[in-house]
Amino acid sequence: MDAGQQRFPSWSSSVVEFSEEDLALLHGLQIAPRAPWLEAAEILGAHPATLARRWERLRSAGLAWITAHLKGDPAEMVLAFVDVECAPGERDAATSALAAMPEVQTIDVGASHPDLALTVFAKSLVECSETVLPLIAEAPGVRRVQTHLCTRLHSGGHSWRLAALDRAQIAAFSELAQIEPFGGRLPAGCYDLLPILARNGRASAAEISRELGRSPATAHRQLSRVVSSGMLSFRCEVAQGRAGYPVACKWLAKVPPGQHASAAAAIGGLRNLRLVASTTGQTNFTIMMWLRTVADVMTAELALQERIPGIELVESIVMLRAVKRVGVMLRPDGTTTGEVVAAPALID
Repeated sequence: MDAGQQRFPSWSSSVVEFSEEDLALLHGLQIAPRAPWLEAAEILGAHPATLARRWERLRSAGLAWITAHLKGDPAEMVLAFVDVECAPGERDAATSALAAMPEVQTIDVGASHPDLALTVFAKSLVECSETVLPLIAEAPGVRRVQTHLCTRLHSGGHSWRLAALDRAQIAAFSELAQIEPFGGRLPAGCYDLLPILARNGRASAAEISRELGRSPATAHRQLSRVVSSGMLSFRCEVAQGRAGYPVACKWLAKVPPGQHASAAAAIGGLRNLRLVASTTGQTNFTIMMWLRTVADVMTAELALQERIPGIELVESIVMLRAVKRVGVMLRPDGTTTGEVVAAPALID
């Protein structure tokens, strides 16, 4: 369908298609994505087998999934936000080509300019500027590319929560999420686990052992090291619209120099927040939220202006839908296809 013919999704309602039990389980897994069913069941007052079946139902339907991806820390790699303008009638072709690129980790379709908003990972600035960005610019249907480099990632989608648990349950799941850090250098064989964990962030040592043909002891040791290394962000994601948040809006803003950290802290308590990042470019602060209706865009803007004195909201962009989210391919209704285009390992 041509970009000019794109029909807007229905945003008049925000019907939640998860049960209360589903939401509680998903909130728990957002906090502790690899929580054992036995411990999770004790917190939620359910049977472990019941939780396992509930999760499998949600996962099989593409309504929820757990993935692992590189954290995107600008101190360790290049994280870039790339706006793409497509030639008339060529947005679908551009989207397909860009979605196949491992470095392009997230693709959002804009309701206006830009046609596509990309989140890009690269090993270095040289690789980003000389290899990745030219590949994006040369993709079929791409007419113009504008890049903002992330200088500080204050908050990401991994920290977004459904707010379905009480304080005691949140504390209990937070305790389950605590992991003894592994400070050594990961052996080369550990990196073979990354594509598996990208597809299934809850993959067990036994599953990894079977897939890689390694002994159970080796798989268990390598999994423990990868999980505790801190290089990956494990996250439980949900189909956005089905969870009652069908509207995604991104703001490009200007915040006075030296106030970025305090600005991020001031809005950190907003439950709709999906992204807060400092960037290069004409605007220097990027914010994204998931909202229930288009009317909430103005409410969100008022909240931002109240909490961050001096912020200038330069542009707001409503997203029609996400095509790819941290490597996971999505259907038009926001459910996952199960296909994952994992980021390159970005190691020497």
